Amino acid sequence: MERLKKQAAANEVYRLPPPLFDARCRACWFVAAALAMVVASFWTLDLQWARFLSLDALQRMGRFAGELLSPNLDAAFLRKLWPAALETLAMSMLGTLLAVVGGLLLALPASKLHAEDKAGWRPATRLVLNMLRSIPELMWAALLLIAAGLGPFAGTLALALHTSGVLGRLFAEAIENASPGPAFALRVRGVPEGRVFLYATLPQVLPQLVSYTLYRWENNIRAAAVLGVVGAGGLGQMLAFHLGLFQMAETGSVLAAMFVLVAIVDVGSYAARRAMSR
Repeated sequence: MERLKKQAAANEVYRLPPPLFDARCRACWFVAAALAMVVASFWTLDLQWARFLSLDALQRMGRFAGELLSPNLDAAFLRKLWPAALETLAMSMLGTLLAVVGGLLLALPASKLHAEDKAGWRPATRLVLNMLRSIPELMWAALLLIAAGLGPFAGTLALALHTSGVLGRLFAEAIENASPGPAFALRVRGVPEGRVFLYATLPQVLPQLVSYTLYRWENNIRAAAVLGVVGAGGLGQMLAFHLGLFQMAETGSVLAAMFVLVAIVDVGSYAARRAMSR
């Protein structure tokens, strides 16, 4: 017995190194592969740094930035800018609200609630979520403009469809990562699955769901402004109009309004997260 113990101790001391592709080395290989892809990306792309950093290019960019930083503050123009900003804000809010409802409805069948859950609809629902978020908002807006016509309605639906795919995936991941203990305690008592979700799973993941929703709302303000380029209304429509006419002062005013909207939503999101964490 003593001999076996000594042999085991000797084997522990002179243990051979792990294989090259052992689990402890996989992270190193992953990082090396990522670095190789970055180097290959720089090598394959035609990045003209010399032209980009040339004196002529810097002068032109400086002149362009100077024109943008001199916004048009005329009262008549600001009176037109204010309704467009409100329209962009309304598009982002309504589109995000619809996306929260659609994302949550799709997240439930797209997630596996417990170990014994067969989750038969999970693959098909995940495929739907992938399709919704793989199509950009601009493409959704172009498709919906054919049916709904020009205006904010098509832009709102485009935001809702794309964001439903994004939030649905995030919501499903949050639901699957919730602690199974409270849900198991209710399930063994015969509580129906709907109540298990409402009283055990949802309270755990609700802060995450709200955080994801507020973040996507910030993104949707910028997306709503971009959708105006295809005629979906709001600040984006004004941006496309004035930028197309090279009216840099008016373009700067529109960009400033977009910045103010994003800043307001950012402050509101921070306040909401802080209130929830108390």
